[in-house]
Amino acid sequence: MTILIIGGSGFLGTELASRAASSGEPVTATFATATPGRIPGVSWQQLDLRDADRIDALLAAAPPRVIVNATSGGADWAITAEGPIRLAQAAARHGAHLVHVSSDAVFSGSRVHYDESGLPDPVTPYGAAKAAAETGVRLVHPAAAVARTSLIIGDRRSEHVALVHDLAAGARDGVLFTDDIRCPVHVADLAAALLELAASPDASGVHHLAGPDAVSRHELGVLIARRDGLDAARLPSGLRALSPSPGALDVRLDGRTSQGKLRTRLRGAREFLAPESSG
Repeated sequence: MTILIIGGSGFLGTELASRAASSGEPVTATFATATPGRIPGVSWQQLDLRDADRIDALLAAAPPRVIVNATSGGADWAITAEGPIRLAQAAARHGAHLVHVSSDAVFSGSRVHYDESGLPDPVTPYGAAKAAAETGVRLVHPAAAVARTSLIIGDRRSEHVALVHDLAAGARDGVLFTDDIRCPVHVADLAAALLELAASPDASGVHHLAGPDAVSRHELGVLIARRDGLDAARLPSGLRALSPSPGALDVRLDGRTSQGKLRTRLRGAREFLAPESSG
């Protein structure tokens, strides 16, 4: 199975490329601007998802059997909303299975618990871009899989872990919200689950790939601090509801249906961040 990882130089993309290559699969990964680190068995191509001709040329030069889109363009509509649709159109033309990574940011939190049938109702520009991408990808490539996930945790390459370290060291201003609740997932678990979906051409539709533990951003910070030997008492707390920061409060992805179809077990944050955990 020839695999193309879009956004391979990012935190999740690097894990995906490394895991796919270690299994002996031919792997090509893309980067936008940042020079990627060397990963044995991975060939690199530069790609801008705003360039439809470049996308088509890349797929025509070395047609992959499967594509995993792990890019993150923030609230940039041309990259985050339109880019995946261009990619899905090219994937459909070239007969490639597509796994598109989406986010719990597509939800407002008004219902709190969301299974795979939940309809997007975003409240941020990023969430709106992600929701638009989901709709477009499924329209132009009906056989594609859309995988919604939550906060992705691992080592300090994770933006959430880096923030906790900076806050504990007093190197960055900010607070960790006690009323902002999500279902974090470990990057290794998520990558393994995504590659399972990639290996199954019949895995179309929406999948929820998040951990089973619902924790606030502050509790998540405390768990990270304890795992990494930091002083959790130095982590400032606050309420998103009283802050100017936009965003949903309580969004919990219910992934029990998706988990029941996977061999990969998606661990909860309290498990994978336990000090004795090797994950």
